Amino acid sequence: MAKNDMSNTMGAFPVDSKAMQDAFRSQAQLGERLSKVYLEAAEKSAETSNKWIKSTLSKMGEVSTLKQDPSDYAKSMTDFASASAELAAEHMSSYGEIAKRAQVDSGELMMAAGKDMSADVSAAMQKVSSEATSASKKAVTADAK
Repeated sequence: MAKNDMSNTMGAFPVDSKAMQDAFRSQAQLGERLSKVYLEAAEKSAETSNKWIKSTLSKMGEVSTLKQDPSDYAKSMTDFASASAELAAEHMSSYGEIAKRAQVDSGELMMAAGKDMSADVSAAMQKVSSEATSASKKAVTADAK
């Protein structure tokens, strides 16, 4: 008998499938927007890596050329090391800017989503609360008879 009473009570609570669909849609949209931010950052990062590799390879070409004087090899390696350090600083700075932009964009999306979700949840909770109270009263009245 207790199981039947519980089933009746649980069945009396309404489920708002539209609210569930809206919540799912909101989450999917947030995921899509965040994916765009991350994919753009990955693309820019790959471009930066490609530029860095090309620059390094062009500098390696200079190091590998035939030199007349043995001291020219040492100078060539020193120049390469110096250029490599400059390239590293330049490209690491670029990576930092890419990461910073992705972080800012992600933060803005999360803040906007949080505000939207908070408003949606608040409205849904108020609706569910009033419907649950009404359903509870009906269930208690029906069980009392």
